[in-house]
Amino acid sequence: MTDAPIPGPIDPPARLLMGPGPISAYPSVLRAMSAPLVGQYDPFMTTTMVETQQLYRGVWATSNEATLLVDGTSRAGIEAALVSLIRPGDRVLVPIFGRFGHLLAEIAERAMAEVHTIETEWGQVFPPSVIEEAIVRVRPSLLALVHGDTSTTMMQPLDEIGAVCARHGVLFYTDATASLGGNEFETDAWGLDAATAGLQKCLGGPSGSAPITLSSRAVEILQSRKKIEAGIREPGDPSAPDAVRSNYFDLGMILDYWGPRRLNHHTEATSMLYGARECARVMLLEGRSAVIARHERAGRAMLEGLRALGLAVFGDVAHKMNNVVAVEIPDGVPGDVARAALLEDFGIEIGTSFGPLHGRVWRIGTMGYNARKDAVLTTLAALEAVLMRHGVAVPAGGGVEAATAVYAGAV
Repeated sequence: MTDAPIPGPIDPPARLLMGPGPISAYPSVLRAMSAPLVGQYDPFMTTTMVETQQLYRGVWATSNEATLLVDGTSRAGIEAALVSLIRPGDRVLVPIFGRFGHLLAEIAERAMAEVHTIETEWGQVFPPSVIEEAIVRVRPSLLALVHGDTSTTMMQPLDEIGAVCARHGVLFYTDATASLGGNEFETDAWGLDAATAGLQKCLGGPSGSAPITLSSRAVEILQSRKKIEAGIREPGDPSAPDAVRSNYFDLGMILDYWGPRRLNHHTEATSMLYGARECARVMLLEGRSAVIARHERAGRAMLEGLRALGLAVFGDVAHKMNNVVAVEIPDGVPGDVARAALLEDFGIEIGTSFGPLHGRVWRIGTMGYNARKDAVLTTLAALEAVLMRHGVAVPAGGGVEAATAVYAGAV
């Protein structure tokens, strides 16, 4: 017991989240999450789960029956995929071009894999030939590859990688947390066996639910590692060499929960389910290709606006994601102080970065609900004011003018 006063109700300040994620959620997603709860086996709950699976098949561009949600942030989806697909001692190849490749390698190591990595300079991506050479040399059972890495803003092309994996009998997993919904993504056409994401970026929701899709080949692996007896799941032997090293993230068990038998595994995060369903519904209602085009236009407008303010863009722009851009912080400008001014004076959040880019770049996102003209122009106008405050010579209105030209079709 303490004598501390009881705080008031939650009352967050108004923010325009223009960083690398999380972002401002679609209003309809927030409304959906406030809907009444029902029981875990209520017919409405089962119907909602089935609808959500079907909607995400459209989002992922797949016919995979095993398309569902993992309850948890995007990292929960990553961990579920890797610990469930990797058997102890499996060789796993992880090409690393940013911070989140290191994350995949760490999780694979925790799953007791023999992890092999290749690396390229931050701001670059891998040619398919380099990945194939590494596959031939390492002979992995699984390739784990980030699609879009927000730490560098780069997007690794995947369209040729699936064929490479198929030629060599390698399972193909990608982390699409930062890219799904705002960039081209073709699960079936690209030959992916597993892919995971989160809601908090281009899908326009809050962090806390991880969409995942699995090929029939991946499902076969999951089915081979589970134990069911008389319709009731029994605890596995944790010392068994083939046991999945997690109960909560055992995708074989989670698939049974989402499947027609609805075998008990955990209590579904009902409000997050509602929100995830709405994220997918909003995207497909607008049109999948239209949403990707909206992200491309907003990203291009932000890019041209930042260039017009005299800011240098980091990395290979030809491989930049639509939804986030990194710019070099001008000499003499304290990066964190300027970010704080944007937040305190304008209510706008942009991001810093990690590792070799810490303190060197700002990362500015245009994704989900915020991939729209007014959000882009407001951010550019506010950034111009902050830069001028720190003595940077910028053309008055230059950023807004350049972005407006993109929306007018002049660029």
